[in-house]
Amino acid sequence: MVVHWYNLKIMVCTTLPTHWRSNKTLPIAFKVLALGEVMDGTIVTIRAGNDENFCGELRNCTAVMKNQVAKFNDLRFVGRSGREKLKK
Repeated sequence: MVVHWYNLKIMVCTTLPTHWRSNKTLPIAFKVLALGEVMDGTIVTIRAGNDENFCGELRNCTAVMKNQVAKFNDLRFVGRSGREKLKK
């Protein structure tokens, strides 16, 4: 799990596969869990990147918070979205 700080609230998310083919659905839904109080209906948008591409292109990267969980059912990485390993 990865922990992120946003406006002094802690968010925890499911781990992503170390490698995934572009434009393929993830094997399980990606979820963001709010450990602080977040109102139902809050829109959650995620971004992914690495040293080469700080903000890769994602599809279906927005979800709505319900019961402290935002569930991304069909999150997809499109093209060079920052998830591939760096080649040296």
